[in-house]
Amino acid sequence: MSTTLYIIITALVALGVGVYIGRVLLNQVFRKQQDAAREKAKLIIKEAELDAESIKKNRIHEAKEKFLSLKAEFEEDSNKKKQIIIQNEAKVKQREQQVITQLEQVKRKETELNTLKEQLTVQAENLKKRKEEVEKEHQSIIGQLEHIANLSASEAREQLVETLKNEAQIQASSYVKDVVAQAKLTATKDAKKVVLETIQRTAAEHAIENCVSVFNIESDDVKGKIIGREGRNIRALEAATGVEIIVDDTPEAIIISGFDPVRREIARLALHRLVSDGRIHPARIEEVVAKTKKNIEEEIVEIGERTIIDLGIHGLHPELIKMVGRMRFRSSYGQNLLQHSREVANLCATMAAELGLNVKHAKRAGLLHDIGKVTPDEPELPHAILGMELAKKYKEHPDVVNAIGAHHDEMEMTAMISPIVQACDAISGSRPGARREIMESYIKRLKELEETAIGFEGVNQCYAIQAGRELRVMVDADNVTDERAQQLSFDISQKIEKEMQYPGQIKITVIREMRSVSYAK
Repeated sequence: MSTTLYIIITALVALGVGVYIGRVLLNQVFRKQQDAAREKAKLIIKEAELDAESIKKNRIHEAKEKFLSLKAEFEEDSNKKKQIIIQNEAKVKQREQQVITQLEQVKRKETELNTLKEQLTVQAENLKKRKEEVEKEHQSIIGQLEHIANLSASEAREQLVETLKNEAQIQASSYVKDVVAQAKLTATKDAKKVVLETIQRTAAEHAIENCVSVFNIESDDVKGKIIGREGRNIRALEAATGVEIIVDDTPEAIIISGFDPVRREIARLALHRLVSDGRIHPARIEEVVAKTKKNIEEEIVEIGERTIIDLGIHGLHPELIKMVGRMRFRSSYGQNLLQHSREVANLCATMAAELGLNVKHAKRAGLLHDIGKVTPDEPELPHAILGMELAKKYKEHPDVVNAIGAHHDEMEMTAMISPIVQACDAISGSRPGARREIMESYIKRLKELEETAIGFEGVNQCYAIQAGRELRVMVDADNVTDERAQQLSFDISQKIEKEMQYPGQIKITVIREMRSVSYAK
């Protein structure tokens, strides 16, 4: 037991001695590391100080260079500004010298004016005296003349006035004749200028109205449903809408034929609803057609309101608005009536503005000029007179009423805008492509036009182009001179005017070409 205790104590003592020795050794190692770190830190600090000193010198050098550069720029800028100031000072001194010179001139002129004023005052006094002397002499001469002629001054004055009056009337009559002749020469030119400017500023698209509408279907199976058993559905639809439904071999299409666009539109919309719904029988057809008619009436009112808003027309009676909307579903010679009326309204407004007339009245009359074509009852009256009666009934302006009634010469024109409406109606209807002609009559008119020109002596060929609006005539250069070509153009135009009927005007162009041909062999 004692040996064990001894060993333990010895071990503890050895452990303590070892720990002490370890701590001593550890402290020595730590001190060496601290010394090494201090040395390294000193080296780093020394290097940093050297780098800082180098950077400082570089920065100072750069700053000096920058300072010198800025200083040079500043001195240069200062020299420029100084030079500008010197120049401005020289200009100011020069201006001062000019002002001083001008002041001296003004003073000199003022002195001269004062002298002149004094001279004028003296002359005025002399003239006043002279006037008094002349007045006395005048009275004396008048007295002598009255004594010689046995006439008083008033009687002589009346005779003189009468003589001058007769001479003035003769001169005025001659002047009026000259003015009228000059006006006739320039009126046609000015009128053409106004019309051309109006047409160019009012561009319109033309769409020819057809008498058929095409209803597209998804498949040909729908055709059987539309026809119905023994054709009862199609007969009911035709009876309810007043159009002809053509179901033929045309793939995926049904043709709706009728002269009334409103009826065709009702039939098309009704067919669309019936096909979409799938229930097609006579009772359902009558119900859908009735609803469609009501919707079309509402659409007509909406079209009329939108039209007058677009044109800037205010205060139109509701019935007239409804009739304007019905124009959308009417056509005249294939030309859509609403589009035609809108174009005429814009043309009238432009032309009235060019001529200094009432633009609002002109535009209103242009829109309503064909309103008689869409009346529900359609009495046996010309549409111009019927439209005039409607405009008068709904309290339109008298100028508008007269323009509507007189645009086809059914009555006398009393308003300034009446001939404008008539001219614009003709312009709109005579545009190339605006109205449709029957093909046979169209081709016949073109042939007659060419045959009329080919009959003249010296004409080799002629061609009607631009839908019959222009005739180009090729002449023989050997037999037709330049002067004869001009006369030939006039002769052809006169013959066309006398023998043919056509819308608008036809331009006759005579082309005389001289060709020299040689062959190198």
